[in-house]
Amino acid sequence: MADLLYAGMSQVSNSVASGGQPVPALVVGEDFAGMRSQALGLAERAGWQGVFHPVRPSRLARLALRGPKLLHSPFLLDQTGQPLQSAAEHARVVMSIGGKGGAVGAALRTASRPVVQIQNPRQPLSRFDLIIACVHDEIAGGNVLLGRTALHGLTPDVLAQARAEWAPRFAHLPRPLIAGLVGGANGRFELGEKEAARLGVILADATRRQGGSLIVTPSRRTAPAAQEILKDVVDAVGGTVWDGTGDNPYKGLIACADHLVVTIDSVSMVSEAVAGNAPVSVFPLPGKSRRITRFIQELEQAGRVRVLTEHSKFEKLEPWPVEPLDDTPDLVAEMHRRLGF
Repeated sequence: MADLLYAGMSQVSNSVASGGQPVPALVVGEDFAGMRSQALGLAERAGWQGVFHPVRPSRLARLALRGPKLLHSPFLLDQTGQPLQSAAEHARVVMSIGGKGGAVGAALRTASRPVVQIQNPRQPLSRFDLIIACVHDEIAGGNVLLGRTALHGLTPDVLAQARAEWAPRFAHLPRPLIAGLVGGANGRFELGEKEAARLGVILADATRRQGGSLIVTPSRRTAPAAQEILKDVVDAVGGTVWDGTGDNPYKGLIACADHLVVTIDSVSMVSEAVAGNAPVSVFPLPGKSRRITRFIQELEQAGRVRVLTEHSKFEKLEPWPVEPLDDTPDLVAEMHRRLGF
């Protein structure tokens, strides 16, 4: 059985392990913000020096990487053309994330260089020393550790720093401060103009009724048309939609807002939101994902999120008492124990 443990990011994580030099870690995965956040967040929490190498192996390459004779093949290059085999020689541990990253990570595994896989690798679990995944990944094994939230780097210290930076910038705004963290279409969910309009109305109505203020930060996946509709509705109540210039208020909102509304499409974004002190309302979108549905259900059962529905009283965005929820510290502690460093 797997062990169930409850308890925006640069390319390099430079944390130093307490009492010694940082452990060099080669991090491989596709170059998506959510994957970088999870992998480098884990390296940061572990006190390792994680260097991210983006990979994009084709299906043929992933199949070929299952053969140990191909470790030195051209397939083991990151998408910038750097040879991963030579980079791995300087690493104490390899961290891989996702299916494609896992194919590369498993090929780099040696007796002296363990591989820690993040998320379901969608291949035999025995190819990895340790797998850290979420309950909604629905995998189990002696080398599997499960948590309710995705890995990330928003530690209490990081959030405290964000609060110190952003609280003065938000000081002039009427309270409560309502924040919208908006994703976009991802192959499982859609966020078009209709959804943006409904989300905007919910946010604006709550702001108007509560006499507070409103800030919305979109992501790179937010369609321009949807973002424009949000801007029109938010502007009408004196709110702000971040336009991509200047500092992104994302961390500051998680640290300082009184209520967060997050679109359902991103496990990473919801996981980071619930690490803060504010109640989190999840805005549903057209589409379906068994994994994400189970993820949200776990957080609902913990009382940490509430899902907005067409006729729900929660549409008013009334707050409820919550505590920060982050399973990453317990996962990191068990990872150290299992690996011995």
